[in-house]
Amino acid sequence: MRADTITFRPDDDAARALATLTADGTSVSVAVRAALIDAARDRARRALRAEAEELARDEQDRAEAAQVLRDMETLRAW
Repeated sequence: MRADTITFRPDDDAARALATLTADGTSVSVAVRAALIDAARDRARRALRAEAEELARDEQDRAEAAQVLRDMETLRAW
């Protein structure tokens, strides 16, 4: 595990956000780490959601998926 030191100069909005995240006694380091992880997860979720929405608009992909489901249904009787 790497332990780099990161220095940043928060603007007013970031300072207020940091104050909110540390108001319960959480250390700045823990709050910043948690915020970075949350932001990365949120970005990944948004990317997956956008990809799913794009696939949902793809008529050819939907037709292929429907065909696969029909094909699988015939195997169900076994």
